[in-house]
Amino acid sequence: MTRPGIGISGFASYIPRYRVRLADWCAWTGDSWDKVRAVIGSGFRMRGPDENAYTMAATAVLRLIDQYQLDPARIGFLALGTESSTDNSAGAVIVKGMVNDALVARGRPPLSRACEVPEFKHACLGGIYALKAAARYLALDGRGRQAIVVSADVAEYARGTSGEPTQGAGAVAMLVTEAPTLLELELELAGSASDYRGPDFRKPFLRFMEQAPTAYAQPRDFPVFNGKYSTTCYIDEVLAAARDMFDRVRAACTPAERPSRFMRDLAAVFLHRPYQRMAETGLIMSYLLALAVGDAEDLAELARYAEQADVDVDSLVVELTAEPDVYALVREQQLGTELYPLATEVAREFRRAPRFGELMTALGTRQMQEVGNLYTASLPAWLAAGLEEAAQAGRPLDGARILTLGYGSGDAAEAIPMRVVPGWRDAALRIGFAGALADPIDLDEATYHALHDGHATRREHDQQAGVFYIERIGGREASFDDGGIEYYRYRV
Repeated sequence: MTRPGIGISGFASYIPRYRVRLADWCAWTGDSWDKVRAVIGSGFRMRGPDENAYTMAATAVLRLIDQYQLDPARIGFLALGTESSTDNSAGAVIVKGMVNDALVARGRPPLSRACEVPEFKHACLGGIYALKAAARYLALDGRGRQAIVVSADVAEYARGTSGEPTQGAGAVAMLVTEAPTLLELELELAGSASDYRGPDFRKPFLRFMEQAPTAYAQPRDFPVFNGKYSTTCYIDEVLAAARDMFDRVRAACTPAERPSRFMRDLAAVFLHRPYQRMAETGLIMSYLLALAVGDAEDLAELARYAEQADVDVDSLVVELTAEPDVYALVREQQLGTELYPLATEVAREFRRAPRFGELMTALGTRQMQEVGNLYTASLPAWLAAGLEEAAQAGRPLDGARILTLGYGSGDAAEAIPMRVVPGWRDAALRIGFAGALADPIDLDEATYHALHDGHATRREHDQQAGVFYIERIGGREASFDDGGIEYYRYRV
């Protein structure tokens, strides 16, 4: 394990109140509710017109400090993972400024002046990269201090696109410490993967050049994406990270541990979740790979699944282990080509197998189906929701191993095993994820369109106490240049 023992000791979240129920959305658009419910979930959240990644992150960080009674002066590392920045220079220091203003107003000390404030950007993986950086900080020059990693994002898609029902918004803050009280990271077993994939999912600045100003001058951050190709990239990168992790597991264990046994012994698996079906696919593909690189018993199990899908098992093994050149699909203008056709067929059948029910984590799933895609905050949110639910249900997880699978378009993935720390329940019961989902405001079609298109203004009765908002945008009216700079307020 990471030396000294380093991991996560707390979670806190901010989820905006504005909710679109996907059953309603299907009624507006004519989409199939049965299909949307099975593939995506039950709803998604939307930021308010005067909220962004920074305000949501600051609210989550302040809640973390309150819920775990932290001494702000001990925080030496505050990292922000996001792909929704509205400032191309500053990042986590904006969050620090908001949090300090609120702390001082309460008569409390601010976060330490000797606090690093990096921002991490790599699509949905930025928060996981920030988590690893926080662990390295604590293992080296930050010993004896504490770190906070906050993931915050706004997932928006143009109306009428395939991504529209997978939108979401929110922030999750994690307390990272030595001698953790929730989860200990096993970074020596973690698998990494990255490869350039071009146009799977991107946010080039050129998109903003012809946008008209909207409420609070926030651009509509609709990505450029190619759905089928993006799914191929996700599968390939998750397989590559899992392959690296399996190699490390076998090298570290005596006798060498079979990857399939490693997967079956996990108490839970939490994945980046752009929508429910993709998370399921990531888990299934990882398990099929574990069987493909295993022994004769593993191959026999894989053969049973292949037979049910009418697939040749030897061809399936070759496909799962081949490591294809995915970017060749771009060079050859064949983005719709299926690079894993056999594994996809087997995965479809595997969903009906008892083994899938044993592997697929139910903890926190209901809550995640309501919030939608949170980009960098998606995986931390599922972790928070799952651990809170397990604690409330009295699940015996002391000493158990879980697995987190993070992914970021562009293209990269991380597979990080973690151990549940004995006595974890006390810290888990403070997470408050269910409370962060409380009191939603369900939108009608007209209000959804106005909010989505940037034309809505916040209604007085929707305002919450204890939350940060954008107060105004600088416009060079002062005696100094502040054009476009956001100013924030904390609603007491």
